[in-house]
Amino acid sequence: MSRDHWDKNAANWAAWARKPGFDSYWQYAKTFFELVPPPGERTLEVGCGEGRVSRDLAARGHHVFAVDTSQTLIQLAHDTDASIAYVRCDAAALPFQGESFDLIVFYNSLMDFDDMDASVAEAGRVLRPGGAFCAAITHPLQDAGRFASRNAGAPFVIEGAYLGDRRVVDAELERDGLHMHFKGWAYPLEAYARAMENAGLMIQALREPAMDSASPSMDPSVERWRRIPVFLMWRAIKA
Repeated sequence: MSRDHWDKNAANWAAWARKPGFDSYWQYAKTFFELVPPPGERTLEVGCGEGRVSRDLAARGHHVFAVDTSQTLIQLAHDTDASIAYVRCDAAALPFQGESFDLIVFYNSLMDFDDMDASVAEAGRVLRPGGAFCAAITHPLQDAGRFASRNAGAPFVIEGAYLGDRRVVDAELERDGLHMHFKGWAYPLEAYARAMENAGLMIQALREPAMDSASPSMDPSVERWRRIPVFLMWRAIKA
């Protein structure tokens, strides 16, 4: 599902991601990079998309390698910054030797992979002992329900189940003339924690950043978005 979907939506995603101040990245990336350790020898971003996180890592001094399953997105990323080593591959089959990176980054990509568990296991394989695994995901709580209305005090309702097998997340958004179709999976927090546990990764720091009411990314006039976390971010260490 992932490769075909992102190839089809690559141009829309590049326009969406590259418009300054437009989506959530411009607000939340600061919190994420506070979790990222200083540059080491080699940093890998998995699910790099059009490359903005890789470019920001490189700007912070990281020697970046980046991978994605979509050839179209890889080409867009390479055309923007050819100094970064971009490779097309499946996140569950990384073409690197074991213990060859001291930092691996997944920014809003884990929920897009067809096999999240295998992707985390591969990250554990290529990460050096003592290396860091830094990730951001759509918060599992947000994916489990929705607000009953647009009112500031509207209840957040979970009509189905939070626990259990993964659920498909399918949303089409249009704003300021830009259109984007997001499609991926929703997991409970335990699914991510178990995947890391099985890969020998231990959570060291975790964040649920609050939305800034001045952010343009989540309808800033609606205070309800300040009551539940939109994203979950963490840093784990390989034992």
